[in-house]
Amino acid sequence: MAIFWHIPWPNPEAFGICPWQAELLDGLLGADLIGFHIPLHCHNFLATVDRVVESRTDREHMTVQRLGHTSLVRPYPVSVAFNGTERPATAPIGDDLDRERAAEREQLLSRFGVRAERLAVGVDRLDYTKGIVERFEALGQLFEDHPWYRERLTMVQIAAPSRTRIRSYAELRVRVEEAVQRINSFYQTAQWRPIVLIEEQNDHGQVRRWYRAADLCLVTSLHDGMNLVAKEFVAARDDEDGVLVLSKFTGAAVELRDALLVNPYDIVGVSEAIFNGLEMNPAERRERMRRMRRQVMEYNIYLWAARALGDLREVRLEDADASRMPPSPAAPTEMAAERTA
Repeated sequence: MAIFWHIPWPNPEAFGICPWQAELLDGLLGADLIGFHIPLHCHNFLATVDRVVESRTDREHMTVQRLGHTSLVRPYPVSVAFNGTERPATAPIGDDLDRERAAEREQLLSRFGVRAERLAVGVDRLDYTKGIVERFEALGQLFEDHPWYRERLTMVQIAAPSRTRIRSYAELRVRVEEAVQRINSFYQTAQWRPIVLIEEQNDHGQVRRWYRAADLCLVTSLHDGMNLVAKEFVAARDDEDGVLVLSKFTGAAVELRDALLVNPYDIVGVSEAIFNGLEMNPAERRERMRRMRRQVMEYNIYLWAARALGDLREVRLEDADASRMPPSPAAPTEMAAERTA
């Protein structure tokens, strides 16, 4: 039996506040294979087990032995499907591609009565971990420090409602709407406003249109296990263009090193990253996107599943000898680093 833990595993000090920590660990250690997104979460889990329950952990082989049972702990960075490897030969390039993107952007924004030369997009559940309010504050800082982008750049935030009956989520929604209203009322003009907030569910086809029309995608989560929006944006850009501004507190930041990595709590820093993305040389922008697309293409959702199931198949049940377990594999980014070293 395998289990995959989709959210970050905290360090032992943070996990220590949970009154049922021993019971939770006992349940998880009933699995033969325990998967996390990145090596850091694996190490946090092993350190937590060391502190909370009586067991023997082997950091080299990444295993835990408890009550005669051995559990393997492995990183499996979840990903997205990647359909196709390159643009069709008949697809627009150069100026034709720029005109195609501009037409798509104009059509999408016309629904909201907005005109803009440049487009940034954010796609999130309306969740307190996603850093949406902080993102808006950074955008306001951009317009303050670089007024040239007033009436030129619009941020479209797709915020799917989430857990609306929980008080803290309802309060977050009010904070998000207040931030949008404050920034828009200060900067907007007759035909332009800085932020368009779309509080509704959008299917993959609709979101993909926004991804492809955008100059930048902003993923500024305060904490995230992986964040698949970052990888979806990269997978959607078969024009090999666009800039990803990515929080370093996401699992995706371990793999997508060609994104502009930011601390989402640093409002000025995020603002400058947005500015640098808008001003980036087209050749550098495309080369960064090509490298990120190769990463997502190679380590897609199918490989994620195959690696986990392949390791599970090799597990030798009730074998206390860790040396007979499958070896701990290098994480995808570690293997990629070795190839480029």
